[in-house]
Amino acid sequence: MKRRDAASDWIAEALALRLTANEAATLVQQLYCSLKEWIQHGELTAGDTLPSSRYLARALGISRNTVLATMDRLLAEGLLIARQGAGLYVANLPALLTRAELPPPLPVRYSSRGNKLLTLSGTLSHGHRAFAPGVPALDLFPREQWQRLLRRHYYHAEMAWMDYQTSGGLPVLKAALCDYLRLSRAVRCQPEQIVITQGAQQAFELITQLLTDHGDSVWMEEPGYGGAQACFLASGLTVTPIPVDKEGLNPSLAPKNAPAPRLIYVTPSHQYPSGVTMPVPRRLALLEYASRAGSWIIEDDYDSEFRYGTPPTPSLQGLAEQASVIYVGTFSKVLNPGLRLGYLVLPDTLAHDFRRAHARLHREGNYPVQSALAEFITRGHFTRHIARMRAAYRQRQACLRTALTPAVAAGLRLSDGHAGMHLLAELDTIEEEEMLVKRASEAGITLSPLSRYYLSENKRPGLVLGYAGSTESELMNAGEWLSEAWRRLHH
Repeated sequence: MKRRDAASDWIAEALALRLTANEAATLVQQLYCSLKEWIQHGELTAGDTLPSSRYLARALGISRNTVLATMDRLLAEGLLIARQGAGLYVANLPALLTRAELPPPLPVRYSSRGNKLLTLSGTLSHGHRAFAPGVPALDLFPREQWQRLLRRHYYHAEMAWMDYQTSGGLPVLKAALCDYLRLSRAVRCQPEQIVITQGAQQAFELITQLLTDHGDSVWMEEPGYGGAQACFLASGLTVTPIPVDKEGLNPSLAPKNAPAPRLIYVTPSHQYPSGVTMPVPRRLALLEYASRAGSWIIEDDYDSEFRYGTPPTPSLQGLAEQASVIYVGTFSKVLNPGLRLGYLVLPDTLAHDFRRAHARLHREGNYPVQSALAEFITRGHFTRHIARMRAAYRQRQACLRTALTPAVAAGLRLSDGHAGMHLLAELDTIEEEEMLVKRASEAGITLSPLSRYYLSENKRPGLVLGYAGSTESELMNAGEWLSEAWRRLHH
C-alpha cells in the first residue's frame, strides 16, 4: 500500500510540473502525452498501478472528467489495463529499443530515373525574386475580383460537384476555353476534345502514361523546358535531345541512328528558353515527319499570349490536317501558378480515353474554381487581364534592358525579346556562367544558367533572365548589379 501511495505522489507531482494552462494543447492531450511517454520509455513499467482518477483530479486541481478521458484513451490504445475492483495498471508491452540499439537507417538508394529527376530539380526557382523565369506578375493579378468570383461560385456550388467527376473538367469551362482558343490561337477543337488538368505538368504525365511504354523514344528540344525533361525521364523514356536553331527544333539535326520517336515535344510559338519562333515551313516539315514516323507531337503553348509588336502566332495544332498534335496549355503564366489549372486539346481519337484515364488516375475536381474561371473568361476579364500584362511585361522588359545597357554596350548579347516573359543573355564560357551564378547567389539574386536546360554535353553558356514577376525597381537594381558584375569579368 505504501508503494502505491508513493507512486501516486510522484506521478501526480511530475504531471503537475508538465501541465500548463496556457499551452496550445488541451489538458487531456498534455496528460495523455506525458503518461504515454513514461510508459513507452520505461519510467512506468508493466504492472505499475496508476493513481485513481479522484486522487489525480484532486492533486492536479483539474476536473475528474479530464482524467477519465485521458485514461480511456490510454486503455483504448492498450497501454493500460483495468482490473475489476483494483484500478488501472500499466500493460505488459514489448520493450522499446534504445537509441544505441536501433539498427542503422536504411541506406537511401534512388533509382536511375530518380537521380536524373533530382538533377533536373536544380532548375527550380526558389522564392519570387528578380530574374526568376516563368513567374508572372503576381502583384498585378486582380485578387479582389477573383476572390469575389470564388466566394460566389463556392457559395452556389452544385451538390453534384462534391462527387467524383469523370467529364474531364467542368463543361462550361471547356466551352469557354474552346471559344478562346479558336479565336486567339487558331486551335481546331470542340469542348469534348478538352481535358482540364492540374497544370501542364500533369498533362505531360497523362500523355506519357497513355501513349508510351518504358524505353520509348521522345524527341526533346535542346535546350528545353526542365519540367518536360523531368516528366519524360521519370516515365522511363529514352530522351533524344534535338538541337534548336534559329527556327526552333530542327528534325534534320537528329542523330542518324536515333530511333523513330513516339513523342516529339516542341514549344513552337516561343521556344523555351531560346525565345525563337518556329516559322510555318519548319512547322509543316515537322508535321510531315511526324506523320511518316507515326509520332505524336506535344505542342506546349505556355506563354504565346505575350508578344510585343507582332500578333500571336497561330498554333501548330491548327495547321495539322491529320490528328497528330496534342495541344497543352496552362493558366500558370497568364494568371498564376497557384491555380494549378492546365488543359489538353486532344484529337477526337484520344479524347474519350484520356478523360477516363484522367478520372481514374487523378480524381479530377475543384469544380467551383473551374466555374469561377469560366465566368472570368466569358465576361472578358481574362482577355483584359492579358492585355494589361502584355503592356506591363513590355515595360518591365524595357526596364531590364535599360539596366543592362552598360553591359550590352560592352558586348553582352541579349535575345530580341519579341515575346514571352524572359530574355536570354549569351555568355562566352561555362566558367563565366558559373561565376556569375555564384556571385549572384551571394548577392541574393536568382540567376538561371542556360547550361542547365541541356541534356547532352553540348551545352551553351548563358543566363535565362525572367522579368515578368519582378517590379521595375527590383529589375533595375538586379539588372544594374548584373551589368556591373558582367563588366568586371570582362575587364
